[in-house]
Amino acid sequence: MAEQAATDLRATYTEASGLRSIASDFSSDRQAFRNVSWGKAMMWIFLLSDTFVFSCFLISYMTARMSTTVPWPNTSEVFALTIGGTSLPLILIAIMTFVLISSSGTMAMAVNFGYRRDRKKTAILMLVTALLGATFVGMQAFEWTKLIHEGVRPWANPWGAAQFGSSFFMITGFHGTHVTFGVIFLLVIARKVWRGDFDHERRGFFTSRKGRYESVEIMGLYWHFVDLVWVFIFAFFYLW
Repeated sequence: MAEQAATDLRATYTEASGLRSIASDFSSDRQAFRNVSWGKAMMWIFLLSDTFVFSCFLISYMTARMSTTVPWPNTSEVFALTIGGTSLPLILIAIMTFVLISSSGTMAMAVNFGYRRDRKKTAILMLVTALLGATFVGMQAFEWTKLIHEGVRPWANPWGAAQFGSSFFMITGFHGTHVTFGVIFLLVIARKVWRGDFDHERRGFFTSRKGRYESVEIMGLYWHFVDLVWVFIFAFFYLW
């Protein structure tokens, strides 16, 4: 009886030690993230959650496409543009992709010059990035308008499976919203950089500590994520 009690006590202690070990592992973030600001850590958490959302959208689209018995519309024909009497498949989508990938390069250079504390080059590159992002949104608006005029609706379209319209508007609309918000915040941060808010520690929205251009890097994390998501949308929705 006494041996059984001792065995139960040791098992309880071992379990408690295991729980304390787990709690210790979770509390170790003070060491793991000692040099990471709250802004950057929260952006990574946001991007992780957004990854799950976009993944759900793409998986839902692929499930609908593979399960429907009605033929799926041919994207090369749906997204073709007629230029000079010649139908060019996916030409607009290719240009949109080039513009967005180029904006990722200008954003990377902006972050680089930001940590060099070169205000003018950082601000100019961020404005160029915002301009490229706005161009992308404008071309996406043109694409939406064209398809709506051709009869594409969330519940129907002239070419095949009815799920095509809902998948298209849901995925591209959600991504376009991300790009639009990104352009707005790029303009906000670029204005602060141009005014020297990060050099003079001027108080205000998104103003960091003096001499810290971390907000530019955080904005870059968001923008690169938006560009990366578009690569998956381009591959799975337009090319598949």
